[in-house]
Amino acid sequence: MVSLPHPYVLHAAVSAPCLCCRKGKDQFDNLEKHTQWGIDVLEKYIKFVKERTEIELSYAKQLRNLSKKYQPKKNSKEEEEYRYTSTRAFLATLNEMNDYAGQHEVISENMTSLITGELTRYVQELKQERKSHFHDGRKAQQHIETCWKQLEASKRRFERDCKEADRAQQYFEKMDADINVTKADVEKARQQAQLRHQMAEDSKAEYSSTLQKFNSEQHEHYYTHIPNIFQKIQEMEERRIVRIGESMKTFAEVDRQVIPIIGKCLDEITKAAEAVDHKNDSQMVIEAFKSGFEPPGDIDFEDFTQPMKRTVSESSLSNSRGDGKSEPKFGSKSKGKLWPFIKKNKGAGPEDFSNLPPEQRRKKLQQKVDELNRDIQKEMDQRDALTKMKDVYIKNPQMGDAASVDHRLAELGQNIEKLRLEVQKFEGWLAEVEGRLPARTEQSRRQSGVYEAQNPSGVNSCAQDRESPDGSYTEEQSQETEMKVPATDFDDEFDDEEPLPTIGTCKALYTFEGQNEGTISVAEGEMLYVIEEDKGDGWTRIRRNEDEEGYVPTSYVEVYLDKNAKDVHKPLQKISE
Repeated sequence: MVSLPHPYVLHAAVSAPCLCCRKGKDQFDNLEKHTQWGIDVLEKYIKFVKERTEIELSYAKQLRNLSKKYQPKKNSKEEEEYRYTSTRAFLATLNEMNDYAGQHEVISENMTSLITGELTRYVQELKQERKSHFHDGRKAQQHIETCWKQLEASKRRFERDCKEADRAQQYFEKMDADINVTKADVEKARQQAQLRHQMAEDSKAEYSSTLQKFNSEQHEHYYTHIPNIFQKIQEMEERRIVRIGESMKTFAEVDRQVIPIIGKCLDEITKAAEAVDHKNDSQMVIEAFKSGFEPPGDIDFEDFTQPMKRTVSESSLSNSRGDGKSEPKFGSKSKGKLWPFIKKNKGAGPEDFSNLPPEQRRKKLQQKVDELNRDIQKEMDQRDALTKMKDVYIKNPQMGDAASVDHRLAELGQNIEKLRLEVQKFEGWLAEVEGRLPARTEQSRRQSGVYEAQNPSGVNSCAQDRESPDGSYTEEQSQETEMKVPATDFDDEFDDEEPLPTIGTCKALYTFEGQNEGTISVAEGEMLYVIEEDKGDGWTRIRRNEDEEGYVPTSYVEVYLDKNAKDVHKPLQKISE
């Protein structure tokens, strides 16, 4: 700010008081406009910072919503996917972005409290101070102008009285020289001249006093009052400039203070990214989806140059759990039947998970055992707590009736016993899968509720498939062993059901041996019907003909779905190319 130079004030006071007052007023007008402009700049900066804080809050809110949007839902399949290192790194990124958003909220809060709030209060104080200074300046200007007017009035009065005294003196001298005028008129003229002379002297004295007073007031005005007011205005303006500079510095410092924390967030994201282990993730996928099936063996060469009965390699399409003999097909009574677990789309699977491949079954059984053990522990904790409560009631009968908890303790004991029996049952199945115990008999299978067949002996439904040299599939009924299965209630249950319609076809990419109940053996290149898509467990349900259907691994076949397919079995030609 440029203050009014003192030499200019002195020059104005000496040369022309009226002009000086006018120019002094002009200086106040200029300073008033300049200081108002300074306040406007300050308010503009406050508005800028306020909008910045709103942007920071909005950005932080959007980051938090983004992080929340991609967080895995609790107790969902999506949450299970976060066991891989890559998805854990993504989860860490989401968490760090949440902390990152928090730092932008800190920026907004600090700017609001340290800049916007402080400057808003300062602007109010500045306006009051500015108003006070310019009020004092206007008051000083009015005072000096009043003194100037008084001096001008005194001066004009003195001038008028001097002229009147001069005219009275001239009249007296004229009357005194005229011999025709009476002595009385001369005396009267003399007295009038003396009176006018005295009035002029009095006006002179008043003018002199007023002039001295004005000069003193003017000196005080231009050398003391106005410089002091200008100095206060200058100091006020300089404080405003310093304050806005400090606010801009604080603006930068608020951002700089959160940089280390933001850096830590970014470091954690980098650390999580570096922890991504592709080998570990691949191994987890292998452990999660490996079926436990042995790879199919080599297919024996079939010599069609000699008239001989065609056979199929044991390692290719026969059931390896047999004694090396080909498995009989279901008779006409068991047409279109599968083992009970095949009906999984109409209800829950078997209790012992026998519908799953060995490795998947082992994992499910282990999970069930762990779950039951946790339930047992919860029940035991409740029992221990009630036992302690009962002991307290026994020692202090006034606190409660000890017999009131006996019923609950009995219930907990029964629950624990039931859970332990369940654990033993599932541990037995788990031991069977892991090879610690011999395989269960059909009688034990019936007791476990896997299926309820009346016939105590098990039946497998894997047909003896054959493959001609050109790759086309043939089924020679006359050369196959067929076993009639007695009709049972179990069979009647399935006879009443309509066979599932076909939804497409599939081509076997590899040879698969159906060694488990519900599976079906297929030969590489064989074309079959699809009657049920993969439900996410890695198995597709197929049908060879009206008598043979079952599950094969989805990865072993190439599926061609047809939404318009009807439940009409058209002859399928094997792919010879």
